Amino acid sequence: MNNIVKKENNREPATFGSVVDQIFRNNLNRFFDDENWGFTGLGRSLNSSLPPTNVRETDRSYEMELVAPGLKKDDFKLGIEGDMLTVSYQPEAGKEERKEDGWFKMEYRKQAFSRSFSLDDTVDTAKISARYENGVLHLELPKKENARRISRTINIQ
Repeated sequence: MNNIVKKENNREPATFGSVVDQIFRNNLNRFFDDENWGFTGLGRSLNSSLPPTNVRETDRSYEMELVAPGLKKDDFKLGIEGDMLTVSYQPEAGKEERKEDGWFKMEYRKQAFSRSFSLDDTVDTAKISARYENGVLHLELPKKENARRISRTINIQ
């Protein structure tokens, strides 16, 4: 009996194992795709003007770190509308740094950006806090009391 094989782009025939591996890789890539987790605006190249963001979950909150060097804490605009958290920066009009400001070579410029993140109903939006330190905007998004992970041991009787 002949094996069932699938050719991939006129290369060697694919084996059953290689097809399963490809399916696993595609599903794993989809699992780590931020859009599937409610984040928007991702999937862009690394040289994008949007600041990179790290997100993690703890028992009591979600924590975000948004890298934006060269800004001041007053430069950021944070807002919530519905279930969307938006972090943005817009430079003041007409206040762009120029050679007249003493710079003779400009490779780095502060660029406007806006990042939005979907929040689920476990986030207590009234208690979100932020601090800017060493070029990183730190956001803490506390979970509602009933949404926190509870960990305890159970005694057997």
